[in-house]
Amino acid sequence: MTAECSGHVLVVEDNADNRALVVKVLSRRGYRVAEAVSGEEALAVARRERPDLVLMDLNLEGMSGFEAARRMKADPGLRHVPVVAITAYAMVGDRERALEAGCDGYIPKPIDVRRLPDQVAEYLRGTRP
Repeated sequence: MTAECSGHVLVVEDNADNRALVVKVLSRRGYRVAEAVSGEEALAVARRERPDLVLMDLNLEGMSGFEAARRMKADPGLRHVPVVAITAYAMVGDRERALEAGCDGYIPKPIDVRRLPDQVAEYLRGTRP
């Protein structure tokens, strides 16, 4: 078992069940978690709350997670915040598309809830490629 973690994580996920699961797993490990259900809301919450990390679903209604990541990385107040794609996109080239959009990492779905808190910690420490 790993130690309790700290940090402020924004979870951007339009599927309520998926969002609730990620929030529950991270909250139980000591992370402070904010939530957004759309790319537009993600930008507003990120600007207001200044999270340490954003976990971004890429397949969102309206503004996609790709576009939200691009806009975060173009915003001088947010460009330093790591954005990690969490997505069911698993086709050849999707990881590269996420990275090209500005994502700093990629976690495929289904999420391994046992590993997720440690993956988040690695991104926060800057030790995850």
